[in-house]
Amino acid sequence: MGPDHVEAGLATLSVKESEYQGAPSWHYNLLFRSAGVIEKVFRMRDTMDCHYSKEPRLLFSSKRTNEGDYYLVDNLQFEYQGSGRIDIHSHRHTLKETKIDTMLMAKGRVFDMLGATMYLRSLDWRTMSYGAEFPFMIAIGRELVNARFRYTGQQIVEHKEAKFRTRHFYIDIYDEAFSQAKEAAEVWIGDDENHIPVKIRAKLKIGAAEVYYKDSYNLRAPLTCRIVVQKKLKAF
Repeated sequence: MGPDHVEAGLATLSVKESEYQGAPSWHYNLLFRSAGVIEKVFRMRDTMDCHYSKEPRLLFSSKRTNEGDYYLVDNLQFEYQGSGRIDIHSHRHTLKETKIDTMLMAKGRVFDMLGATMYLRSLDWRTMSYGAEFPFMIAIGRELVNARFRYTGQQIVEHKEAKFRTRHFYIDIYDEAFSQAKEAAEVWIGDDENHIPVKIRAKLKIGAAEVYYKDSYNLRAPLTCRIVVQKKLKAF
């Protein structure tokens, strides 16, 4: 980051095969913690989990917010009806009391914050054109918030000594928790058959959170999106 940016926090994203209610699933986990100057004035430890079926459909998500003396859990359970309707049980609680316990009903694509990003992995990029939009909704508490992905083409992502070919998407989220409506977040997905999130950047009121790809194993295809730089041989 440049001199005008403050590092707001550190984030770690993991993806692994798992089970949800006895059926195979993909388990995504995102851990965010404040850092640097922000850590001294606004301590935060947020954990987000979600389970995707192999179809894929979002089945369950949980967000746990820990901000010093403030602790809150948001759970969302998704049930898919034959009519195309999605029933979502939203349960928000602290250590002492229930804040929200309600049912949301929707049609179309509905995710939590983390699950929305993972939805990009299922898109068919072969016919995708610059500027393509993919509308969806995000379930938050009692609300269904309108959002969309916007595809902006191929980009190279560099982090430390690694380089990757990626597909870049903006996420427009219309919610006051973000500093602006458009381009509230960005996602760079590796441009090969694995569709691994290489970089995620979210703009928050306290600054920005960034996640970078580190390593992986048991991939379904070679990681060809990684650009291998040949080292120059020394002349003798």
